[in-house]
Amino acid sequence: MLVLGRKKGESIVIDDDIEITVTAVDGDMVKLGINAPKHITIHRKEVYLEIQEENKQATSNVIDIGDFLRMRK
Repeated sequence: MLVLGRKKGESIVIDDDIEITVTAVDGDMVKLGINAPKHITIHRKEVYLEIQEENKQATSNVIDIGDFLRMRK
């Protein structure tokens, strides 16, 4: 993991087209502004993990079409 120190108003750039700017620091809360292309999805980690779990559960409920057709007979 790369750890960088930044002050309010300072930024980092990732891969030429993603810019992350520290917009505010208040105690232990840091607010970040993220400027990225529209095709890049951005989530808070806890939301990302929920999405991954929901996707995992959804795919575990998928049945083979052949099995489905046999069950209907």
